[in-house]
Amino acid sequence: MNYLTQPQQIEQESFVIIGEIIAAERPDYRFASELHEKIIKRAIHTTADFDWLDILHFSDDALTSIETALRAGATLYTDTTMALSGINKSRLAELGCQIHCFIAQPEVAEMARSRGITRSMAAVDLAMSQPGPKLFVFGNAPTALFRLLELCQEEPARSCPVIGVPVGFVGAAESKQALAESALPHIAALGRKGGSNVAAAIINAILYHLPKAAS
Repeated sequence: MNYLTQPQQIEQESFVIIGEIIAAERPDYRFASELHEKIIKRAIHTTADFDWLDILHFSDDALTSIETALRAGATLYTDTTMALSGINKSRLAELGCQIHCFIAQPEVAEMARSRGITRSMAAVDLAMSQPGPKLFVFGNAPTALFRLLELCQEEPARSCPVIGVPVGFVGAAESKQALAESALPHIAALGRKGGSNVAAAIINAILYHLPKAAS
């Protein structure tokens, strides 16, 4: 049997196929920019789902704000360890960025219990108490996204960019619609689709687009 065995070659061939399918099935489709194209195609690559051509919503300032945060050495906060695991740590380190997921912290569990909220909400509260520029990456928890929106509405000066792509049937579509209608710089997946793997893919697409730091 003949098949590709090199990961980089497999990925390159996958993106070629994705481009060919878009050209054949959506000949009039146009990406808003090179980076929009990279993000959307990586979401398709991660899921084999071409709905991402239509359901990924970008605020006007999303890409500029996210790139600025990354260049400033922002700390990324994810709602799941899966999203954290999927993000390229080497590229983050080159930019001076850190990444955390507080969902399993005992402090978060106690905050959630005492306040009668979800651990995802408590993790957002803890993250927002940390110093420095922030970038939130949500792929699973609608309550985390709702909580961030509440906090930033209460104190607009604390607003920060967010990638909001929670997947699911309870609150997922509603939380992402609220994000799409908010003033936060954002990338949001409209509807039910999403996931931690997609959240990681979006960040990685942006990281790979940014030039590497000089050695």
